[in-house]
Amino acid sequence: MQQEYDVVVIGAGFGGPVAAKKCAGAGLKTLLLERSENPGEKVVSGLTIPIYGFLFGPPFIRDGNPPVERPVDGIRNYVIYDVKAGDIEIVEMRIPRPLSPIFAFGYNAYCKPFCTWEAEQAVNAGAELRTCTTVIDFIKEDGYIKGVVTDNGETIRSRIVINSEGSQGILAVKAGVRDKYPPQAISLADTYDYDCPKEVIDRVFGHTLRFCWGFDELKIAPPLGHGNGLMSWPYRNSIHWMQDQCLAMGDGYVPNLRRLFDEYHENITTQLPWWRDEIAPSAKLRARMWEGFEIFVGLDDRLRNMPNYTDGMILVGDTAGLESTGLCDGVPTAWFSADIAADVAIEAIRAMDFSAKFLERYNRRIKAHTIIQWAITNKGRWNLRKAQESHDRKELRARINHQFGPGILTHAGTPLVKSLLHAIRKDPLVIMKWARMFPRYYYNWEHECSSGDRRPIDKQKKRSSGIGWVLFDSLVILFSPVNWAAAWLLEPLAGVVNPLIKVFLPAVELGLGVSIRMEPLFSPVTRWMIDSVKQADPSTFSVSK
Repeated sequence: MQQEYDVVVIGAGFGGPVAAKKCAGAGLKTLLLERSENPGEKVVSGLTIPIYGFLFGPPFIRDGNPPVERPVDGIRNYVIYDVKAGDIEIVEMRIPRPLSPIFAFGYNAYCKPFCTWEAEQAVNAGAELRTCTTVIDFIKEDGYIKGVVTDNGETIRSRIVINSEGSQGILAVKAGVRDKYPPQAISLADTYDYDCPKEVIDRVFGHTLRFCWGFDELKIAPPLGHGNGLMSWPYRNSIHWMQDQCLAMGDGYVPNLRRLFDEYHENITTQLPWWRDEIAPSAKLRARMWEGFEIFVGLDDRLRNMPNYTDGMILVGDTAGLESTGLCDGVPTAWFSADIAADVAIEAIRAMDFSAKFLERYNRRIKAHTIIQWAITNKGRWNLRKAQESHDRKELRARINHQFGPGILTHAGTPLVKSLLHAIRKDPLVIMKWARMFPRYYYNWEHECSSGDRRPIDKQKKRSSGIGWVLFDSLVILFSPVNWAAAWLLEPLAGVVNPLIKVFLPAVELGLGVSIRMEPLFSPVTRWMIDSVKQADPSTFSVSK
């Protein structure tokens, strides 16, 4: 028997459930198809999701209780010139205490539980989830995509298909919408997952990521600008240690990545003091994983401008080449694009027009999205190869600072400020939701709960913050007309933020450095803030529906 839906969404990774939830919530008969047994199993197992994804992404994530493994307050970069001699320079960008760790730079998460949580929200909204189902082809009629064909021979018809199949978009290529990516634009990630006691991670990492960079001949990390340095991500009771390198170099040379990955890992884990002496004695390898993903698609004009829609189908996230070229993260762009795709799908069904001409509005909105465009055209990571060419220590440090240190504000400032002002202009009361998100996420992290689970509260230790929130909400509501007017006036001027930060970057770096050095003075305030959140009634952090 032939099955029919309004919307079929391919892939229950990070983007697919967002689109499915929104479509189902609009009353559309929605089917979410996932090839693996559980959502998120086919995604690289863990990552850091930057804060802008939570602030400006789907409301159900911002206002919900997704499973996060550890709040992240920033990045500590180890610029290694001679690891044996201890010639290592630190470039650090992080939120200082007492703001950290409650106010986070991002959140570390494992993909499987996070994507499963997203899929559950889609199902709760009315979407149907079908796992262990692989889409192998499309139903085509008169040039239109009219549904999908699965690996068990099912034909599932739909008015529109939202394709969130993931990296490299094989189905999109098969449908003739996209071309295969060249090997220079694809990176292979080699990820080690270690068990490690929480107290060790807390002592060594705290809430800060650690990245390692060095000139190519040191063989302690992949070649500069042809992948990432070695990245270590602290989770609750585990550590992710990832390195990745493009499948081919710029001249077309294809390296032996398996041999090189083993060499990089051996060199740095046996010579880098903090790993060798502080982590290695307590860490136990539990998995090693490989996963390919597009890395520099957005930097190629032809690849970036390939279609992300066709008659009857919209492509989102990695399928549309929306991986962040600078931060090696595709989750926020997947969320943003899936949200936009759902809006366009809803509009198309209401208009009963599924033509490429109608769906072209999706592409216009993607190109108008300031964070998406910044993310996919950021050359900071690619440009690290220029430091290798010059072999200049100052240039290497400056380029790492530009992309993974405070210098990132000189090119991220405008898109972030513009997005913030745009969000306030749309809803001045969103400030209340942002303010509750940070302590709610931190509370969940401290109490190891998510999805609305709540631990019993010690009534004698419980601290009431209800009056404070009432006062805060009252002020936000009182000043909401002023905030709206200010956002309306300032949003068109957001383009000056990047140039201004470039001028004042030395002062910004000095201020951050002083703040970090003064952290011991704020220890009592930091402890008070953490205890206040840990012992609060969690309902005070909930967002009214």
